[in-house]
Amino acid sequence: MLNLGGLFLSVLPLVSHVASQDGSVSGATSSSEAAGYSCDASKCKLPNCNCASPNPPGGLNGSQVPMFVVFTADDAVQSYTLDSVNQFLAQRKNPNGCQPKMTYFTSLNFTNYTLVTDWYVAGNEIADHTMTHVGDPPQNEIDGNLIALNALAGIPLKSIIGFRAPFLNYSVNTLKLLAAAGFTYDSSSAAAIPVTESGTDAFWPYTLDNGMANDCLEVDGSCKGQPVLPGFWEIPMYAFFDQRGDAGIHLMDPWLDTANGESAVNDSATLEYMKATFTAHYNGNRQPIGLYTHPIHLSTTYPGVNPSNSTINMINQFLDWAQEQQDVWIVSNEQLLAWVQNPVPTSQLDSVEALKCSTPQVDSSLKICNGIPQNENGLLSHCAFSDFPFFTCYGCPEVEPTVGNPNPAQQVPDGQQARSRRTSTFYILPLPLSLVLITDTVPTNCSTAFWDPIGAKCLCSSNNCAFTDNSRPIGPNGANLTGGGTGSNAAGASASATTTYVPFNGKGFSLPPGVWAATFAGAVGALVGVYGVWGML
Repeated sequence: MLNLGGLFLSVLPLVSHVASQDGSVSGATSSSEAAGYSCDASKCKLPNCNCASPNPPGGLNGSQVPMFVVFTADDAVQSYTLDSVNQFLAQRKNPNGCQPKMTYFTSLNFTNYTLVTDWYVAGNEIADHTMTHVGDPPQNEIDGNLIALNALAGIPLKSIIGFRAPFLNYSVNTLKLLAAAGFTYDSSSAAAIPVTESGTDAFWPYTLDNGMANDCLEVDGSCKGQPVLPGFWEIPMYAFFDQRGDAGIHLMDPWLDTANGESAVNDSATLEYMKATFTAHYNGNRQPIGLYTHPIHLSTTYPGVNPSNSTINMINQFLDWAQEQQDVWIVSNEQLLAWVQNPVPTSQLDSVEALKCSTPQVDSSLKICNGIPQNENGLLSHCAFSDFPFFTCYGCPEVEPTVGNPNPAQQVPDGQQARSRRTSTFYILPLPLSLVLITDTVPTNCSTAFWDPIGAKCLCSSNNCAFTDNSRPIGPNGANLTGGGTGSNAAGASASATTTYVPFNGKGFSLPPGVWAATFAGAVGALVGVYGVWGML
């Protein structure tokens, strides 16, 4: 039993094993015959159309393109999940000297909104993972998440471009809803055939102008030219493979799986197959590889979770090793897609704005709700709901956000004025209409870092707001083509990696101690839900 804030909770013995199945696959999810895919590359051209192909975009060959390692996290954003991510990324540098960015697919139950703002302003991508973590989600789960992230975390609507389905459980209807809502991409499909096989489904990101080419054996009504969603992108999730090849697939959180059909987790064996899969990609067409994580499993600061130091060191060791290779970049999905849409060889990566590190320059003495801790210190509101407490700088709602009401009216304390949320208007009508209209009232050229929801004004609304680019040049002569970091050494000994989340320019915020009980209860409930759908994956 675990006593958290006066609430006794029984820890499920199957927690680690069951949760590892959230996003697992047990065999190939597509084939050339099932795909029936056809695309005319002479008509489907970048930046708005790309055919599903194992070959790099833009006619480049493998040796000319970067090797991208995509880092993503799923589910709630809390200090302990950012601690988990931070222990792998905080000390690292890409070849241009910039700290790697990542994509956080955010579901809103048990999320601390102010940390979402902070993580976004620090340069990371915030994406949609539904409000309450449901598979094959209805429209209100998808769009309600957009509304809440916009209203309570201040994330511009135009910046929430990606989606991942909980449990990777999506349908053709999901893809249609995403395209209709204005999303740029989905990343829920699996690439589950090794790149070394002629029929590999490890395609570079592609548009659905000619239908899906992944998961054709799993998703009814997809592939063979369907669904036709021009300009809407699919970013496949690239699996690792152990010695069994396509019979030994590891997708999300591979370090929780057993390797090579063995009965116990073996970090050395996991590291071996992760390196082998990476090498197959790197020596071939350099399709991206991904570390797709549920960060709670590796958190050292979440009560009741005790991850293996060996596993944490192994993941850092893999990243250390990968970064020793030339032209390797740790990126978000958003950064990957920006390069795919306008591909350039490695010698010209200086021209790719998405890979640079631009830091907003805001006077540290200003008091403004902008996602920069030193500026918003003392301005946060603690929304003390019993089962879903959180902080926000955009005004506490009168009631908890729900799927049916994702942007409730504000509580306005006596003597204060309402804070200006980005979302001003929305309508959710009952099925089959399901019309959603979301209006972002903040000027599109005003970054979250410069928007003041208390004064309802923008500190910088010009096209060249005060950002400082800290990236270093990348020369065509081969200079600065490797990255760096301080994870763990070749012997697996732990180095001085940061274990406590520290934002890029200030200290983070913690929820009150009693909140741990609610968040843990929610996590256990989610795990029970995973167990219930395990058989569907």
